[in-house]
Amino acid sequence: MSKEKKRWSEQSPATRGAIISIGLLDAGLRAWALADLVKRPPKHVKGTKTAWAIALAFVNSAGVVPTIYLAWARKAA
Repeated sequence: MSKEKKRWSEQSPATRGAIISIGLLDAGLRAWALADLVKRPPKHVKGTKTAWAIALAFVNSAGVVPTIYLAWARKAA
């Protein structure tokens, strides 16, 4: 059975708040990760900076890709 999609105005206030919160969290994490990536030398990043920049800029991940970059892909200075 196929569920019909609800419009934004039909969503509950809690659902709208959750969507907005996740979007803001994702945007903040992406900005932080991209800023860090720009400043960090290539030898201090696991993988290529180009691949990370593409993933951070274009993959819609609800915060997963930036979190992986910030937690795993940065090498100690």
